[in-house]
Amino acid sequence: MTKIYIDADGCPVKDEVYRVAERYKLPVVVVANTYLNTPTNALITMKVVTGNFDAADDWIVENSVAGDIVITVDILLADRCVKKSARVLGHKGDEFTEDNIGSAVATRELMQNLRHMGEMRGGPAPMDKKARSNFLGTLDQIIQSLKKEGYL
Repeated sequence: MTKIYIDADGCPVKDEVYRVAERYKLPVVVVANTYLNTPTNALITMKVVTGNFDAADDWIVENSVAGDIVITVDILLADRCVKKSARVLGHKGDEFTEDNIGSAVATRELMQNLRHMGEMRGGPAPMDKKARSNFLGTLDQIIQSLKKEGYL
């Protein structure tokens, strides 16, 4: 059965995922380096990982399988999960696929270099209603696609 994994540190769409998961009766695993409050719901599990900086990412990669959904803003984690045939969704509604993950990794590297050289300041734009709507629409499309593929 499909599970939804949330790379939860700094994830702005956890509540949206909880609502969608409840509608489709999908289990959610919230993965973080520290305990986070989650709704009391049998479908939602909190997994606290300890260890190095990437411990949560490593845990998600080790436990996700083809047909699972991973919610993350971490491009390198997205790359690793796409290679395992998991469906990966960014918090603004962009799905990472085999076709676009290479350019996403390259863009991340470029932006990191520009920030390091002082050419860029600031971060991404804050979440707005349009981004949340995009996220929900894409998550629903992924779930419908997984249903057709027999994962649900």
